[in-house]
Amino acid sequence: MADLLTELRERLPEARIKTDPDVVLAYSHDRAHFERHGTAAVLVSPQSTDEVVAAMKAAEAANAIVVPRGAGTGLTGAANAIDGCMILSVHNMAEVLEIDRTNRMARVQPGVINSELKKAVASVGLYYPPDPASYEMSSIGGNVATNAGGLCCVKYGVTRDYVIGLEVVLVNGDVIRTGRKTLKSTTGLDLTGLFVGSEGLLGIITEITVKLEPAPSPPETAVAYFAELPQCGQAITAIFDRGLQPTVMEIIDRASLEIVERHYPMDLDTDAACLILMQATAEDQPISELVEICEEFGATGVFHTTDPDEGEQLLEVRRRIGNALEKVSKHYLPEDVAVTRERLPELLSGITEIAERNEVLIPVFGHAGDGNMHPSLVFDIDDEDEVRRVRKAFTEIVQLALDLGGTLAAEHGVGTLKREFIEDEIDPIHLALQRELKATFDPDNRLNPGKGL
Repeated sequence: MADLLTELRERLPEARIKTDPDVVLAYSHDRAHFERHGTAAVLVSPQSTDEVVAAMKAAEAANAIVVPRGAGTGLTGAANAIDGCMILSVHNMAEVLEIDRTNRMARVQPGVINSELKKAVASVGLYYPPDPASYEMSSIGGNVATNAGGLCCVKYGVTRDYVIGLEVVLVNGDVIRTGRKTLKSTTGLDLTGLFVGSEGLLGIITEITVKLEPAPSPPETAVAYFAELPQCGQAITAIFDRGLQPTVMEIIDRASLEIVERHYPMDLDTDAACLILMQATAEDQPISELVEICEEFGATGVFHTTDPDEGEQLLEVRRRIGNALEKVSKHYLPEDVAVTRERLPELLSGITEIAERNEVLIPVFGHAGDGNMHPSLVFDIDDEDEVRRVRKAFTEIVQLALDLGGTLAAEHGVGTLKREFIEDEIDPIHLALQRELKATFDPDNRLNPGKGL
């Protein structure tokens, strides 16, 4: 630690270096309550790419481990400290550097909060689609590092679909730029795509160029309650089978509705098996077409509105779930599995069976439009038997998703939470190639070791 501090103080202003244990602890973990974290030696908070370079050179000189961190809203332990490491937080690098209306792109530092980028580009009539549920707290850098998704993925895609260039500081302090400002380029391999979703294993992202869309027309919104989960799954499948294109399609089950209603009363129907929340724009199709299909498959309590403000109020049901779960006296372990749309009914019924078999409360919600579910296992961390049952249920949900041809990590990343399962999804040859790439960028394994791969 002494060597690392000496090297840092030779290269950086003292204000960028924090060793107070309480301050360092606050930056030593993300929101994965189930995952353990180590004790970091120091917190470094650069304000520029040059200062990131200086920090990385100091870490190299001291042979120190570096754990990158964005806003700390992750759910897999990917930003958790390792004993003796240097935490490198980019929260002070939070400027929108450029908005290019002509080419519809923006250049930002990694600490910019998702919602702030949305507001900045909206002021000039443009739109940045990726919108994780934590969009008011999560940073663009963290979104890129985990390839975050969100409510609008069903139409617009995930973060990777909007990143067209990066500035990255490598483990030895070298700086590279990937991508081009042109909208097309086939020169060389796609290193931009390699860094997106890499969870801090390959370098420190210091600048991001994202593409933007024209501002969409105001959305229309609908909610539909279902008495049975299979009926809901059938309605979702039918909507896509018939060629319709919602911009948002979320599902919230009874347990989730009950928890939200308890902490944020909204007059929700907590007797229903689930709620589907949908949005669409008039140019895609009227929201009434989605409503008609839901009614065809037995939906009750259907409501729709063309008022954008009223629609945003309805979306609050979905956005409040995470906060409501945190208000529960117990801990919760968020899952992040996905299957193809037609397998969604099997996934939902399977999770119900797993919850009952293991006697665990598992509220289920997520992005029904792209098959990405977030079953969240609620438990008392001091109850050893309940913890054992939760771990078993967690593993069974992962296996269920894989058995249905899905993925164990759709948008939250792997971190430490799911690292033990990665060989169950990725074949040995493919995984070996990925680990060779990691070794190429980080031969001494000093960048976020023990995470992801």
